Amino acid sequence: QVQLVESGGGLVQVGDSLRLSCAASGFVLRGMGWFRQAPGKERVFVAAINRSGGSTGYADSVKGRFTISRDNAKNTVYLQMNSLKSEDTAVYVCARARNFYSDNYFTSAPSYDYWGQGTQVTVSS
Repeated sequence: QVQLVESGGGLVQVGDSLRLSCAASGFVLRGMGWFRQAPGKERVFVAAINRSGGSTGYADSVKGRFTISRDNAKNTVYLQMNSLKSEDTAVYVCARARNFYSDNYFTSAPSYDYWGQGTQVTVSS
């Protein structure tokens, strides 16, 4: 049974940092991604990492501030978020790539087939 459980969200101030975790279970290693959804807006891509962890991709809005990483021994993916802005406020959701064979990372939502429940990140000014 595939499970993705996010943690690490919370209420922080502008300029602060947070590290989100996504604990995965029930499947063999694949590419993983983080998306976010702000109130009243669509879910958008944030960051992605390939199966081996050697390649990553980011949305322009977070490039240089966020870092995605993974610990395959722990089946966990992380999103380190620095220099947080009020516009980063959203529910952050991790997802599993649909493609089992590829060692690429994926930036589009249809490329993912399982999603976690999400963790709320609120950045207050």
